[in-house]
Amino acid sequence: MIRVIPGPACVTLVIDRPERRNALTNAMYADLDLALQAAQKDPDCNAVILTGSDGHFTAGNDLSEFQSPRGDGDSPALAFLRRLAGIDVPVIAAVEGRAVGVGVTLLQHCDFVYAAQDALFSLPFVSLGLCPEGGSSLLMAQMAGPRRTAEWLLLGKPFTAGQACDSGFITAVTPPGQALERARQTAEELATQPGQALRGSKRLLRRAGRIALEQAFDAERDLFAERLRSDEAQAAFQRFFDKRK
Repeated sequence: MIRVIPGPACVTLVIDRPERRNALTNAMYADLDLALQAAQKDPDCNAVILTGSDGHFTAGNDLSEFQSPRGDGDSPALAFLRRLAGIDVPVIAAVEGRAVGVGVTLLQHCDFVYAAQDALFSLPFVSLGLCPEGGSSLLMAQMAGPRRTAEWLLLGKPFTAGQACDSGFITAVTPPGQALERARQTAEELATQPGQALRGSKRLLRRAGRIALEQAFDAERDLFAERLRSDEAQAAFQRFFDKRK
C-alpha cells in the first residue's frame, strides 16, 4: 500500500509493503500517481517526500505482475514515472536499505535524494532479460557518466550510497536511519519559499530536456514490452521464483 501523510506545505508518500521489501504493484503505482496529482493541485504544497517503510526503499517491481499479459500503451509504472518527471512540486527521496530497479530509476526524477550510508542500489534489468527503463537510457549517463552507467545498467553491478553521491546521482549521504529526517529538513526549507516561484523555477530547470525524456520513455516502453515477452525474460523470472521456494 501507499501511505499518504499530509503535513504543513508538504506531503509524505510511504511505500509500505514490508513483507516484500516494498515491491511495487500496479495498484501501488496508480496510488502514487494519484497522490502526485493531488500534490500538484494543492497550491499550498511546496514539497513531496517519497520514502519506504521498515528500513527499505523499494525492491522494485513485483515480478509476478510481469508474467501477466500487458496491453498497449503505458503501464501503470510508466504512467507514474511520467507524472513524477512532470510534476512542478519539488520531490525529495529518502532512501534506506535496498533500492532496486525502478526504485533506482525513479530517483532520477527527484530533485533531492538523501540515502543512508548503508543503502545499496542495483539495476538488474539485463540479468532479468529486460532493458533499462524510467528514462535511465538517457538520464543516467548525464548524471553519473557513461562509464559508471555501463557498470550499473549493463553489468548490473550494485553500488553504494557513497558511490552514488560521488558520481552525482544522489544529493547527500546520511547516517543510517537519518535519510527521512534530512528529507524533512529540506522540505521545511522549501516551505519557506514562495510557492509559485518555486514551481515555475523547477519547470524551467526541467524544460530543456523534456522532449528528449519523453522520447526515451517511449523507446524504453516499446523495447521493455518486447523483452517481457521474450524467452530470456520468462526464464529469468522463473529462476527468480524458484529461488524463493
